[in-house]
Amino acid sequence: MSDTGAGMSPEAFKHLFEPFFTTKAVGQGTGLGLATVYGIVKQNNGYISVSSGPGAGTTCRIYLPRAQDAAEPRPAAREIAAVRGSEIVLLVEDEESILTLTQAMLERLGYTVLAARSPAAALTLAERHEGPLHLLLTDVVMPEMNGRELLEKITIHRPGLAALFMSGYTADMIAARGVIEEGVQFLQKPFTLQSLSTRVREALEGK
Repeated sequence: MSDTGAGMSPEAFKHLFEPFFTTKAVGQGTGLGLATVYGIVKQNNGYISVSSGPGAGTTCRIYLPRAQDAAEPRPAAREIAAVRGSEIVLLVEDEESILTLTQAMLERLGYTVLAARSPAAALTLAERHEGPLHLLLTDVVMPEMNGRELLEKITIHRPGLAALFMSGYTADMIAARGVIEEGVQFLQKPFTLQSLSTRVREALEGK
């Protein structure tokens, strides 16, 4: 992959694969993209080479080992029944398409969903909702504040609220930067209806 963009300065290049390092303004980037790419390549015994310079664009080359044997056909996946519930879930996701899809999945499972596209909107919903809240299902990396900070603010007025964090980045990567604590309930994106239903029940039941 090669582009003809502005390229990277020598200082930025030193931090190329460093999680959460970004030269973008607050709310415009997380700094996790290239760190995630690096992790995927290394997990598959590959190698990634990057060259870049001011005014010279950037070129990325990814090398992956060639398979030596023909792949064996995978057995048909066993259908697992989704676990249903009836609790009230506060869903927070800044990506509208993911928010809409996740809300539809939760409602299909029987949950009542309060949906918010930002931490600020979630705080407002939590304050104005007169009934109980059973679970906070929130993205981890968002503008304004991260999921852990959001949970801390909400639990000031709603102590004991169960929480389930979700992200497209691995739990280890996010925990290493202190955004969430190790061992918390975590749901990796993308997820299926079955995995969502299981993780939600585990979070609600404290497993």
